[in-house]
Amino acid sequence: MILVAGLTPAWQQIAALDRLRVGEVNRAREVHWCASGKVLNVGLALTQLGANVRTLSLVGSGAAGDATRRDMTEMGVDVRWIESSALQRVCSTLLDRESGQTTEIVENSAPASDAELSAFVAALAEEAVNPDVELLILAGSLPTGTPNDFFATLLSRNPSPAILDIRGEELLAALPHRPLVVKPNREELGHTVGRELSTDENVWQAMSEINARGAEWVVVTNGANEVFASRGAEQLRFQPPRVSVMNPIGCGDCFTAGLAWSLQRGEDMPSAIRTGIAAAAQNAEQLLPARLDAKLVALSLRDRKAEP
Repeated sequence: MILVAGLTPAWQQIAALDRLRVGEVNRAREVHWCASGKVLNVGLALTQLGANVRTLSLVGSGAAGDATRRDMTEMGVDVRWIESSALQRVCSTLLDRESGQTTEIVENSAPASDAELSAFVAALAEEAVNPDVELLILAGSLPTGTPNDFFATLLSRNPSPAILDIRGEELLAALPHRPLVVKPNREELGHTVGRELSTDENVWQAMSEINARGAEWVVVTNGANEVFASRGAEQLRFQPPRVSVMNPIGCGDCFTAGLAWSLQRGEDMPSAIRTGIAAAAQNAEQLLPARLDAKLVALSLRDRKAEP
């Protein structure tokens, strides 16, 4: 079983516009609402892929919190919720069909109380000692005001190999626990090491630093561009397929899900990365994040294996 844990889910509005006009009235062609945020996207994507997965998530109060819980139930996602008294955050995605650009309006998560954070730590410890848990995924940011070492605290209660889809000081604090995989995108990696990564050589150097600080594998995505992976002196590059992008939101989360699903089935890291790429590509072609079609992901993998 794969255990996915995170503290910053979102209730997501997705609005498709013919063209986004800044400073003017914009009328949406269509609007959709769904549960989202890294932790829920990863848990949902794994569910859609057919993995045995359980998700642990903080959830806010109010109508948005109720809708978030209801959507995950309707999608068949097994979630253990830790209730927060703060209102559930709401984020918005604006899809400009003319330019193909995506604008994301992100509401930061409200602070979580000490009692809520303690309840989350206790729940993670309880879930993680289940002998069926083979992998732990920690995904997303932390609520405002949460100590930077909170994810490190969670890892100290976890006996399983860990995949970290986190960034910044939170990631650096977690590295002494020697995670199996660290998976930032290129921007998040730059934020973590505190400098701009303007060249591929800059990226490889930053990845090497993360490896040296404790990560066995570092896997870095960069939108539709190459995926880089490193373990010690080993460096690998993978080219994603070209797809017709409907909505790129959640692609990194689906990559994480595909990679974890493949590793959990005993596949090697290159195969797992290819599965992650296939899941991310299929997500990009959908309007709502993480609503994957496992058959299409498998078909993409089969077609890529047939390439010369």
